[in-house]
Amino acid sequence: MTDLPRSVRIAEEGPREGFQIATTPVPTADKIALIDALSATGVSRLQVASFVSPKRVPGWADADQVVAGFTPRPGVTYHALWFNPQGLQRALAFRDRLSIHGSITVAASEAFSLRNLNRDRAGQIAAMRANIAEHQAAGVAVTRASVQAAFGCNFQGEVTPAQAIAAVTDAMALAAETGCAIERISLADTMGWANPLQIERVVGEVRSRWPGQAVSLHLHDTRGLGIANAHAGLRMGVAEFDAAVGGAGGCPFAGHPGAPGNIATEELVLLCEEMGIATGIDIDALIAAGHLAEKILGRALPSALLRGGSLTAFRAKARAA
Repeated sequence: MTDLPRSVRIAEEGPREGFQIATTPVPTADKIALIDALSATGVSRLQVASFVSPKRVPGWADADQVVAGFTPRPGVTYHALWFNPQGLQRALAFRDRLSIHGSITVAASEAFSLRNLNRDRAGQIAAMRANIAEHQAAGVAVTRASVQAAFGCNFQGEVTPAQAIAAVTDAMALAAETGCAIERISLADTMGWANPLQIERVVGEVRSRWPGQAVSLHLHDTRGLGIANAHAGLRMGVAEFDAAVGGAGGCPFAGHPGAPGNIATEELVLLCEEMGIATGIDIDALIAAGHLAEKILGRALPSALLRGGSLTAFRAKARAA
């Protein structure tokens, strides 16, 4: 049995993901050019920058200038990422340009939490409690519960469905304690360990335990199973996905440099549209944006669709014959 959605909402994270691990500095104007190109593809949600320490992520030292410089397009909501009070304050300076919501972030792998955040499970819960208070004091709603390393970890190894559910339980309990109205539970395959059966098991358990919550997937294509995992998510009724144009990006703290990053947005769009699931995205405009990203980053991106192209021209030719 399947529960395919009629439409999906794809959050495009290519600018933030791709530029954070660029091996050479990317000019601010080029970052803005890619954001503006992606804005014209039909994406409804676009993550444009990361307000983080330039010492840890030098690729986003110019986040303020990028956010100030892109051209907002009607129908597109723009988002950014931050992890501490300083980042939140930087984001709040752009409330007229960004949609600002908070997130409760936990990890299903304690080893990843220690490596990435320098906090164990209890420490991360305490940090999130303080984080929620900071957001609420600033009038920012906390609407997402996010679980990192929900399917496996390069530092811990296997992550069981029970461990993933325990992490979701931590986040939802904290939301209830602090009065946060969670709208979405996000499950992240941060280091590319997931397989379709795991997706079915974890998503199925989340939907069973929290039936009123939307579930979103943040999938990496580290080992080539990203689109297969997206297909499994679709079959389970998942209607929200994160993706990155061209497959740009990857977690800089995952201990696996050079591996492919997020699933490629254009490949996810192709999968959905070929299955009759609407995305609202112009795949050919998206492929063009992918080629622009390759030019800006100075390297080929992992997406097969950037090499093979869409089926649009072939179908038009067949109709004309």
